[in-house]
Amino acid sequence: MPDPTVLAVGSKREGSVRYLTFISVVSAIGGLLFGFDTVVISGTLTPLRSQFTLGATLEGWLVSSALLGCAIGAAVAGMLSDRFGRKPVLLVSSWLFVICSIGCALAWNVDSLIWFRVIGGVGVGLASMVSPLYISEVSLPRLRGRLVTLFQFAITIGICFALLSNAWLHQLAVHGASNWSRGLYRWLVVDQVWRAMFGMELFPSLLFMLLCFVIPETPRWLMKAGHPKRAFEVLSKIGGKTVAEEEMREIEEAISHESGSIAQLFAPGMRRALCVALFLAIVSELSGVTVVFYYGPGILEKAGFSLGDALGGFVSIGVVNTVFTVIAIWLMDSVGRRPLLFVGTTGAFCALASIGLLFQFGYTGGPLIVAMMCLFVACFAFSMGPIKWVVMSEIFPTRIRGRAVAIATLAVWVTDGVYNQLFPMVRNSLGMAGSFLIFAAVLVPQFFFIWKVMPETGGRSLEQIERSWTK
Repeated sequence: MPDPTVLAVGSKREGSVRYLTFISVVSAIGGLLFGFDTVVISGTLTPLRSQFTLGATLEGWLVSSALLGCAIGAAVAGMLSDRFGRKPVLLVSSWLFVICSIGCALAWNVDSLIWFRVIGGVGVGLASMVSPLYISEVSLPRLRGRLVTLFQFAITIGICFALLSNAWLHQLAVHGASNWSRGLYRWLVVDQVWRAMFGMELFPSLLFMLLCFVIPETPRWLMKAGHPKRAFEVLSKIGGKTVAEEEMREIEEAISHESGSIAQLFAPGMRRALCVALFLAIVSELSGVTVVFYYGPGILEKAGFSLGDALGGFVSIGVVNTVFTVIAIWLMDSVGRRPLLFVGTTGAFCALASIGLLFQFGYTGGPLIVAMMCLFVACFAFSMGPIKWVVMSEIFPTRIRGRAVAIATLAVWVTDGVYNQLFPMVRNSLGMAGSFLIFAAVLVPQFFFIWKVMPETGGRSLEQIERSWTK
């Protein structure tokens, strides 16, 4: 096997997979914070309901307020990243995560908590759009699927971090209530443990902020902005001079045929690309995955688990999510996007329908309901979860890629916001059985979409994919 650190053998300057992986991992930390920020709420709802006597509407607003911020962040991320670059937007998102973590931990009432959740949501919206876009623009074609999937993998790490820290802090609170704990520690960890749960986000936020200073701007944005020398330097460091020269020619040719107008999205070829991105973005969220993660402990409590057992059981779901995202990284470029999406959609449909039937007939005790939730999350993790981010970051022209990906990302957060605002009310009226059967039914059109509409983008350069739309 060739040396894995060399991408362009015989070039005057060798490219480094280690360097490419490093800058991709730094960008993917935005996904880790995305996962943590959106899922940490799951462990805080029970103590917050008790402290602030939350009704169904206010509970839904507390969850979906962050998603409103996500929608705002996604709406402006494209314009900002196209104008100022991908790196500055990542840096801004890191600052918003820091503000959110401190503000939520010190919130003085439910209104201030909601406002800080909105601020964190804006950071999530920026990162969720720019992080996979950044990785796709620095990656080589044969590695792009795996590297962009790092973003989804980082989301799962953030989810696991949130679930583990929630469960750990809950145990500290239970034990601390009967011992010597006092002062600030007792306030943060025992009496109002939800504060410590939110505050744990500060540590990865600071790491992300520091590392964002050392990564380069993407070569494709640098070329668009009129900095070919800097673009060539970045490409050479990633792939070697021979690869860099070839990539520069392709990027220059692609940019020369682009108008850079948002109206380009509605041209005949690009219309189909936009529909593909929007369909993947919306249906993956309508499957109910965010409901499972945001309300998961409450769902398990409805199935008869205690809060402590629900948090512990939910950690296993987070671990499954991470493990199967690793499988997606391994298979994304070798198997392809379409086969993975078909298998994952089939498994997710069966799991969701099974959960609905289990609730319908009352078979929710013991590990069976957790096993079905694990199956759903596993199928989502190696298919719908990463594939939507990979494909939406691949299929648009360079000059409008930021704004186009922002539109698709905005669709993710608007769908999430509406879904999670309504879920407590739907849960109370239709029950868990009706909710999960609806989630299953939503996935049926995706089988036709995979068969007839979705293209395979694996193994092709971004410029080749662009040309295939515009032919």
